[in-house]
Amino acid sequence: MYRIIQEPKKTSRMGEDEEEEPKHGDRHGGDRKPRSFCCREMELREFPDKYVIRSTDPDAPAHVFSIDRSDGILQPLSGDVTSESPSKVSTVYGVVGTIRLLAGTYILVITSRKEVGVYHGSSIYCVKSMRFLSCNEALKNSTLQEKRDEAYFMSLLRTVEETHGLYYSYERDLTLNLQMTSKLAEERIYKPLWKQADPRFIWNRSLLEELIEAKLDAFTIPLIQGSFQTACFTLKGSSTKVTLISRRCNRRLGTRMWRRGANLEGATANFIETEQLVEFEGFRSSFLQVRGSIPLLWEQIVDLSYKPHLNIINHEETPKVVQRHFHDLMQRYGDIVILDLTDKHGDEGKLSCAFAAEMERFPHIRYVKFDFHHTCGKGNFDDLEVLYDEIKESVKKQGYFLVNTEGEILLEQSGIVRANCIDCLDRTNVTQSLLARKSLDSQLLQMGVFSSTECIPMYEEVYDMFKKIWVDHGDEISLEYAGTCALKGDIVRYGRQTVPGLIKDGMSALSRYYLNNFQDGVRQDALDLISGHYTVSKNGPSPFHLNGFETFSYLPVASAVIVGGLTISTLTLNQAGQSTHRFVSSIFWVGLAAGVMALVKANGKQFCSRPRLCGLL
Repeated sequence: MYRIIQEPKKTSRMGEDEEEEPKHGDRHGGDRKPRSFCCREMELREFPDKYVIRSTDPDAPAHVFSIDRSDGILQPLSGDVTSESPSKVSTVYGVVGTIRLLAGTYILVITSRKEVGVYHGSSIYCVKSMRFLSCNEALKNSTLQEKRDEAYFMSLLRTVEETHGLYYSYERDLTLNLQMTSKLAEERIYKPLWKQADPRFIWNRSLLEELIEAKLDAFTIPLIQGSFQTACFTLKGSSTKVTLISRRCNRRLGTRMWRRGANLEGATANFIETEQLVEFEGFRSSFLQVRGSIPLLWEQIVDLSYKPHLNIINHEETPKVVQRHFHDLMQRYGDIVILDLTDKHGDEGKLSCAFAAEMERFPHIRYVKFDFHHTCGKGNFDDLEVLYDEIKESVKKQGYFLVNTEGEILLEQSGIVRANCIDCLDRTNVTQSLLARKSLDSQLLQMGVFSSTECIPMYEEVYDMFKKIWVDHGDEISLEYAGTCALKGDIVRYGRQTVPGLIKDGMSALSRYYLNNFQDGVRQDALDLISGHYTVSKNGPSPFHLNGFETFSYLPVASAVIVGGLTISTLTLNQAGQSTHRFVSSIFWVGLAAGVMALVKANGKQFCSRPRLCGLL
């Protein structure tokens, strides 16, 4: 019934983590029953001097710890610790971690969740809301500047509470792909979840440090940021499931305009590993792709213009930065095919040419330049077949991971496609969805579901579900990086650009403009703070001493003067001939409006929301 080909076992480096390499593999395809569990439901008791968090899982031993509200010290406890009645009791669903600011410690807890699917037999949850509990009694003894700084830090924590796309499991590590999991040492499944996980993809890695030091493994839940989408359907009378899971790297975490390119260690902005899992009658397969910003040193500083100037930073370390980036990828994934989807003209063209020049140093890595906008300018999904025809032999050679009903590994993925445009969002998502669909056809053929003449688009209902999860996936990734849904989503959903899609894209583009210019500086500070890229210190100078235009938000005032000046100018010009006074008044208001407009244009960068905690690299 199944046409599974037993190939010689390949040597693969897919998903290898240099921090802890597997000692030996097994033949279970990553579906071993987990031995480590985290508390599923907890009771939060609030006392005047402390918080107490106690597990309430009916089928697990009780775990309890307290957090002192004056100094933030975490202490494991046993049983009921006090006969005193708490002032408030509530249910929480996870402890995300702790962070120390100037006046004390803040602990982040999950206050609501939603079950979104099952991953290797374990329930997966999406974080719906979070809350920081404050242990900052020292605030009353702080200086005035420290109180101001703490207030700003606390506003950043409120931004963190609204973070999109956080997923977790109480019993299953989500950071490792199926192929990597299948090769782990058997004894690793007995370790706490945070020890099993790939540190690159733990969103709350920095926040977990104090929980780990206090040995509170039962409360230490690694979260991933990304996307988790599932489609279940019947194909030829059998149940089939496709799961799409993306993992966002924490090494260069940030917002669209304030985290571009690579840092000196070779980590790139918006680097995401996307895994498409297929399950059919006991067979399971996995296909991996990655995306990430162009691994050069470059920036695009917002200045109120719709498309800010893109600047390539000339740095003597650039060749080493590129080398570090691709060395890390090859160690983890094997052979690499690079798809550069940027334009050939303008700033994008200059950046693309610089990227191509650096890639000439790596003849063993295939670099493919594809001007997406030029080729697919009419918004037709079928035009991408030109790109697939160019790389299909390399993609087929890299293959995918496949295990049979007994958990025996039949095939392994020996390389990966790395796609990028400028943001690694819209064009990238469209292209990755095509490669994923081609791989899905091949996997179902290998499992014996399809004949050589069949493909997913022949099954309209199934194809619609497949396209939907890729559209939803693209929207979620875009929300995390750019603050809006993805553009070009209807190309994935319908195979062409539609009028409603153009309107939706236009609205999203305007929203991106607003967020990039007036909100993302604060969001970037929040990400730098919770990811540990910025360390709060009482001994250092305040990072919030402002000067010039930054001491006040001048944009509303400037906007009012411009609009008011133009309005009054129009009215007075209509009456300018009636008297010399009215004529002089008209000239004054026209000049004032023009002067303010010139001032705003010349100082556009100063009017924008800018991060204050960390530099661009």
